[in-house]
Amino acid sequence: MNAVLKTLRWPAADRDARRLALWTAGEIAEATGGKASGPFQVAGVEMDSRDVRSGDLFFALKGESSDGHLYLDKAFASGAAAAIVERPIDRPHVLVEDTSRALELLAAAARRRAAATVIGVTGSVGKTGVKEAIFASLERGSKGRAHRSVRSYNNHVGVPLSLSRMPSRSAFGVFEMGMNHAGEILGLTAQVRPHVAVITTIAPAHIENLGSEEAIADAKAEIFAGLEPGGTAVVPADGPHFARLRAAAEAQGAHVIAFGRNAAAEARLLDAIPSANGGSLVTAALGDRRLCYSVAEPGEHWVLNSLAVMAAVHAAGGDLGAAGLALAEMGGLKGRGARHRIAVPGGHALLIDESYNANPASMRATLAQLGATPASRRIAVLGAMKELGDFAPGFHAQLAEPLAEAGVDFAVLVGEEMLALARELGKGPHGPLGKPLAYAHCENPGEAIAALEEFGLTGGDAVLVKGSNSVGLGRVVAHFAAREG
Repeated sequence: MNAVLKTLRWPAADRDARRLALWTAGEIAEATGGKASGPFQVAGVEMDSRDVRSGDLFFALKGESSDGHLYLDKAFASGAAAAIVERPIDRPHVLVEDTSRALELLAAAARRRAAATVIGVTGSVGKTGVKEAIFASLERGSKGRAHRSVRSYNNHVGVPLSLSRMPSRSAFGVFEMGMNHAGEILGLTAQVRPHVAVITTIAPAHIENLGSEEAIADAKAEIFAGLEPGGTAVVPADGPHFARLRAAAEAQGAHVIAFGRNAAAEARLLDAIPSANGGSLVTAALGDRRLCYSVAEPGEHWVLNSLAVMAAVHAAGGDLGAAGLALAEMGGLKGRGARHRIAVPGGHALLIDESYNANPASMRATLAQLGATPASRRIAVLGAMKELGDFAPGFHAQLAEPLAEAGVDFAVLVGEEMLALARELGKGPHGPLGKPLAYAHCENPGEAIAALEEFGLTGGDAVLVKGSNSVGLGRVVAHFAAREG
């Protein structure tokens, strides 16, 4: 068939025949059990009036301390096409009894109507980066027909919001799931119903609420309960919880693909060497295939993350070649590895933004990455790690060792919990060549900025900024990134 006939006979697939509007008023009303004020179409779904764009459907959600109905005027002023509300308004709307429940119902309708292969991602460390890498791989291979949850929309509101945004024409959907307590992922995976479920790693994040790493592993393994029949579980093979995760997946009837260095891994690392751009050149086995590809993101943790990405793309029926190209081109995300070249006296310094999240495992990984980064001096701005409970003093004090191994010249420690590390550093030499490691303990980001300014950044410095998001170290990044150039 020549190109002219192909064009005349378009659409070639049922998916292509579907309209471009994300939702119509009738579809929303049917999905939510609500009553539409009249006909309309929407192009997006939003719950924050500050993020509304032209054509969006605004959900007036009620929270413990806020009510979205108070922001309806702002949402429509920003271009909202309609709103989901619990009381009638004189704008296009769908009236429902409970807007939060309506969001869940719209999400369920989106999941039912899309003939997409769905991937769910969770883990203690790296889930947002891995989610983005899987999406980039599938987006490239499907020529724009992949969908994913944006930012870290991974909770009881973010997951249904992300699902409700999935176009009916999607070939793939990638969704992140997070938790603070046991049972939370169980509810999320029931909504997502993934064909492929990925656990990046298990680490003592949220150990304050769960009590042990074993309990954390069990909570993460809840993702397998939502797997579609015949689904695939992608699990880390190198940690102490491998057998536990594999057993949990197999109990749900899942096919398991393990990734890592372990000889038992189906997606197994064979070799990784540093590349000129700071990333890695990876050789891996995936079943009976041999893969060789580049990873732009620096650090050994990204080498292992890439194996999870390849395993997930393979399980989803995606293009492994496109995945290799996507991994080679990915840059760091804001708060999760973004790099800034900032102007300082004597030239430029490197600022590494890891300000969004922190736990003991990710702290060690990023400090090791800092140690491998060429620099005249290495500076670490470390914020408190939250949700560690009674374990917090010990985990913070243990950061003295990776600081020393990274050859850090100056550390800025931010937050009350970092006092334990400050005391540990004060006990003896932890710096390069057995010298005491210079440090400053600060109560807040403003003091951290002042400490760095007093220390004085110079050309050739590398600065890592990492901490739990609630510490607010994004303010430190913003202050110095303003000098980017």
